[in-house]
Amino acid sequence: MSRPAPRRIAHLDMDAFYASVELLRYPELRGLPVVIGGRDAAPRQLPDGRLRFARLRDYVGRGVVTTSTYEARALGVFSAMGMMKAAQLAPDAILLPADFDAYRHYSRLFKAAVAAFTPRIQDRGIDEIYIDLSDLPDESADIAARIKRAVREATGLSCSICVAPNKLLAKIGSELDKPDGLTLLTEADIPLRIWPLPVGKVNGIGPKASEKLAALGVHTVGELARTAPEVLQAHFGRSYAAWLAEVAQGIDERPLVVHSEPKSMSRETTFERDLHPRLDRPALSAAFTALCRRVADDLARKGYVGHTVGVKLRYDDFRTLTRDLTLPSPTADATEIRRAATECVRRVPLQRRLRLLGVRVSGLAPAASVAPAPLQGELPFDDAPGARPSNGLGQGGRSGALDEAAARR
Repeated sequence: MSRPAPRRIAHLDMDAFYASVELLRYPELRGLPVVIGGRDAAPRQLPDGRLRFARLRDYVGRGVVTTSTYEARALGVFSAMGMMKAAQLAPDAILLPADFDAYRHYSRLFKAAVAAFTPRIQDRGIDEIYIDLSDLPDESADIAARIKRAVREATGLSCSICVAPNKLLAKIGSELDKPDGLTLLTEADIPLRIWPLPVGKVNGIGPKASEKLAALGVHTVGELARTAPEVLQAHFGRSYAAWLAEVAQGIDERPLVVHSEPKSMSRETTFERDLHPRLDRPALSAAFTALCRRVADDLARKGYVGHTVGVKLRYDDFRTLTRDLTLPSPTADATEIRRAATECVRRVPLQRRLRLLGVRVSGLAPAASVAPAPLQGELPFDDAPGARPSNGLGQGGRSGALDEAAARR
């Protein structure tokens, strides 16, 4: 009886994905610090045909960095950093707006290129996947190199890939030799390449756990591996302490999940400034409609309908409220989603300005033969004539509630 092949799990991570896609569009920016973020940072074309790019020093607002090129990272600018702080670190960096339609397009391209090698793929997001190479006959270095070439040919972009015995090591390893890295890890490599790393490099050890470990004098994965189990259990509880002890040794038995049904789909936006439910009604209404349409597009593209529509509002004092409404029948239609979301908004107070608005559809099921209804150019509850007075928004009925919803997320 033949023994099963040893596990070979690869983690593929696209290099500075959003920024790299933008450099395909603007190759003249290669080698420069470029930051992706902000909504009004599109380059302007000059009379002579050249483009004038926005600079980070001119940004005003409270947005966050979506991503940055490696040149910007060398100046200390990283994703999720506040844009104003980034402007202090790299005032001359080029600023570009995010284009998520383009990023999703290139995401589909690179995943299709990898799927030509094996269907054993676990999707981890727009720019990363796990790949099970265990049943392929090729040597790990050869197959990884061929996958990298296929991704570059399909997209024009580079990726970093690590092949290891499990998902834990593959995930860590794909970051070790970025950009354009090809890393092979075995259990024998753990003391040399994994133990010197900060504990925060392990996926699942977040900032709070890192702080607690630091208070115990544990800063690296190697120090974690040498920490007595009873010490970890005293500070983290039995389950998490056992997990910490295992990952420090590079142990991870999680299987690849090659197919999973999504539970919900959502879209949200944080406004550049806090919006007033009445005074900023047009902007809120437009944002609300756009969010509903984008959620509907996501559902249609992935072939799902949903039973429950929800909204999320964050006020200027950072309090957050959510409301949900279950529908009689599932839908992926933007008009129905917006109508249900409007009903949700009517159940929340709108006395404060809003900084964030979101729309979510949950309780998903495959659409199968159900076709989404077409979106009407004008939604029937916008500024409906004869609508009854609403709760202080200056418009009636559904229209007033709609604008409340627009302020939510």
